[in-house]
Amino acid sequence: MRSTQLIFFVALFSLVIPGRNPAMATVNASTERATLGGGCFWCLEAVFQELEGVSSVESGYSGGSGTPNYREVCDGDTGYAEVIQVVFDPEVTAFAEVLAVFFTIHDPTTLNRQGADVGTQYRSVIFYHSAAQKATATAIMEQLAQDEVYSNPVVTQLTPLEHFYKAEDYHQDYYSRNRAQGYCRSVIDPKVQKFRQKFSSKRKSR
Repeated sequence: MRSTQLIFFVALFSLVIPGRNPAMATVNASTERATLGGGCFWCLEAVFQELEGVSSVESGYSGGSGTPNYREVCDGDTGYAEVIQVVFDPEVTAFAEVLAVFFTIHDPTTLNRQGADVGTQYRSVIFYHSAAQKATATAIMEQLAQDEVYSNPVVTQLTPLEHFYKAEDYHQDYYSRNRAQGYCRSVIDPKVQKFRQKFSSKRKSR
């Protein structure tokens, strides 16, 4: 794969391609929501909590049927994916920038898998909230393919959001509360460090 920094520029430049800036043209509210799945939700939550313009991040479940719980979702038979729902200010961080971070911190080319986490619940997926988000995500994924950023095809699903169910309380703020835990040190820490390196200018001030 080429330098992951390229993904950042691909996402940003897609905003200024003529006729391909629907998200910025249709933002009326002060906040927007993004619902994303890319492996264990603890990983995504830890990163997006540090992104400038983000006011909240919740771990949860989307894409299945029935009322989910963690044990059943982990069985891989419910259709649900582990996701995060991010509330952000699009005047500070555009949806395309949110996706730039998303495509940098997980591998969108592995079907139903992120590292040792295997199953449909760990699939790469964007649950779009509007036609504008769908158009932006489509443009970015097309650009990623055109520029051959990855050596393998992107398998990220793009599907409309129907329901988001917040995960159990012990999943919320998991990384910040469990940094000494083995999974946090070996899996989440490297993703957080990659974000801090690649997107230092978009990290919240401390």
